[in-house]
Parts: sequence; C-alpha cells; structure tokens
Amino acid sequence: MAEKPLTIGVLMGGTSSERDVSLRSGAAVAAALEGRGYRVLRVDIASETGAELDGLDLDAAFIALHGRFGEDGGIQRILQERGIPYTGSGPEASRVAMDKIESKRLFRMRGVDTPPYWVMMRNDPLSLMERCARALGYPIILKPRAEGSSVGVTLHEDCSTLPQGAAECFLYGSVGLMEKFIRGREFTVGILDGECLPAIELKVRGQFFDFQAKYRDPGTVYVVDPPLSDIEKRRIQKAALSAHEALGCEGMSRVDLIMTPLGSVYVLEVNTIPGLTERSLFPKAARAAGLEFPDLCERILQTAFRHRKGAYWAAALL
Repeated sequence: MAEKPLTIGVLMGGTSSERDVSLRSGAAVAAALEGRGYRVLRVDIASETGAELDGLDLDAAFIALHGRFGEDGGIQRILQERGIPYTGSGPEASRVAMDKIESKRLFRMRGVDTPPYWVMMRNDPLSLMERCARALGYPIILKPRAEGSSVGVTLHEDCSTLPQGAAECFLYGSVGLMEKFIRGREFTVGILDGECLPAIELKVRGQFFDFQAKYRDPGTVYVVDPPLSDIEKRRIQKAALSAHEALGCEGMSRVDLIMTPLGSVYVLEVNTIPGLTERSLFPKAARAAGLEFPDLCERILQTAFRHRKGAYWAAALL
C-alpha cells in the first residue's frame, strides 16, 4: 500500500509591504512541491494571529513570507508553539536578522565587518542628523530599522536631501539607521544548509541596488558566479557564512555584501527568507550549483524536518 503523501502548508502573502512578492514566491514553491508529489495547501496569511492555520493538519510549513511577521520571528514562534516543523531560521535568529540595528550589533560582536552606522530616532533634530552624517562621511544611506526589499532606503551625497530621506525612512517606524555608503562591487551569497551557493554580482545603472533596481529597472544585470580571484571568492564566502552564523540562522539565508576596490568585504544584511520565484536570486545561485528549482524547494523542505524534528524525519523525505 502506497504511503500517504506528506501535507505541506506553503505560507504566503502576509501583511507586510512585501506581500505581492511573497504571493509570487509561495505560488512558485507550491507548484514545485506539488510536482514532487507532496500534498500542498496554499495558506494565505492575512493576519498576524496564525488563525489561518486553525484546523489544518500539516506535516510541515514552508515559509514563503517576506518582511514583517514572516521574517521577524512572528510566524516562526506560532509554528513552534503549535509543534509544526517549518523551514528557515528560528524565532530569535529571524528577529535579529530582520532588525538591522540588532544585526549590526551582533556582526560587530562576532567580528563580521559591516559599514559604520548611527541609530537615529524620529524626534532627533535635523542638526544632530547632519552632524552624524558628517562624522560618518558622505555619501550615507538611510534605512528603516526593519523593512525588506530596500523599501524606504535612500542615498544622500550631502545634507540637502536628508530631510526628505528621513521622512521616507520614518514612514516605516520611529527608529532608523544611518549607514556609511561603501563604494564597490555588490554581491549576494545564498547559504543553503550551512554551505555557500555561488555568488551573484549585482550590476545596476544607479548608485546602488535599491527598490527601483530590484523591481523596475530592466537595465539591472545579475552575474551568477562572476569573475573573481580565488582569494576574493573565499573572502566573500567567508563573510557571508560568518554573518549567517553570527545571527544564528538555519536552513537558508541570502547575505548582501559589498567588496571595495582594495578587496575589503562588508556585510550589509542577512535575508532569512529570500525571494523564491524561479527568477529570484537565491534560485539562480542554486541552479548554478546544480539544483533546479524543484530540487531546491525540496532541499529547503528537508531542512525543516532535520532542524525541527531530527534526522529520522529528514531521512523519510529522501
């Protein structure tokens, strides 16, 4: 008698500014897992209560939620309380990875190079912001504390645009990050189950990989496994894996980095649930490593059972 297929809930949608991206990721993952014989339930998370999970008998949850609640530990905590194995990092690692200020603190504690920064508050006077920007040295970047997809991120060459940038940043919370802008080559490195995937270089027409470059500019070019010396490749991979481990991440992540013309590598941030459409960067890197999209989705799913339920359950999926 054939075994009953495992029931996997693919959690998508969510309540963050990245809802549309999440719906695309979730649909792609669901189709891939169905093609591998799993019984898939598409679960559109429309609140932050976990009520959408009520009454569902799931063997595991594949989290395809991006941004707030999906990546900040909220849904992970609910799944953990319900005893449902899930993909990706645990609640605490998810929380600190989503929090750019906490990430910076842990990077520095663990010796991971990251650009100099200053924490700014909504009620800080403009004069203080200007002094801090001068101390960091222009150009500087303003970022919301806990948004993804470069939402609310602005670049400033001098003090003239700081008021507009601060207003944009504080649309997404009362605390923000002012960061020294590091000029160099931009890379992203996927981590899958403790190993680095091939790096991807991000070549943009603007000055950095902002929201426009990510989603709207057809001139953005992604170079998978770009030309790098062995030393450069090792530096980038070491920095990416060190950042992943510094935050306590599990299963998968995608680390964004800058390499200066002199070869120094700075970690910008860690994304615990990277985009997972077939055209997203993480799957592109996996394909370069020999993993087609359905293989990748199944590998990620296996990590849920291995990390949450032990090696026995992981073996059952092989």
